[in-house]
Amino acid sequence: MNQAAERVVPELVELRVPCRPEWVALARLAAATVANRLNITLEEIEDVKLAVAEACTAVIQHSGHGAFIELTCEALSDALRVRVHDSGRHGTPAGDGGPAMSFDEARVAGLGIFLIRTLMDEVSYDVHPQLGTDLLMIKRLAPTP
Repeated sequence: MNQAAERVVPELVELRVPCRPEWVALARLAAATVANRLNITLEEIEDVKLAVAEACTAVIQHSGHGAFIELTCEALSDALRVRVHDSGRHGTPAGDGGPAMSFDEARVAGLGIFLIRTLMDEVSYDVHPQLGTDLLMIKRLAPTP
């Protein structure tokens, strides 16, 4: 089977690590390993590693984080998709029953979210007060000649 045919089927790696700083390196390594399977430069792999580290650090620094960080890395034919999930519960502003708090700039220490958005091609997030936060980061691949 040739490489093009092999890349049609996405490759998925799921990792669940304790929500503690000493486990961020493993999350970075997992993302780098999946990225290395794609047509991606070493510089782009370093970008992915830094974005994953910033996302995991943001989860750890948040007081309402869950016990684990779930990392999902998916190698697609045209992109690397990385999802960082924090299952911690998030309150609503002033406890007024209003909409859930957003994944705001302060939560990622300002510079962290700036770095993530700069390093990755697409960044989106979803915050649910009971289910936690999903941060989705996508790094598109350069077209192959």
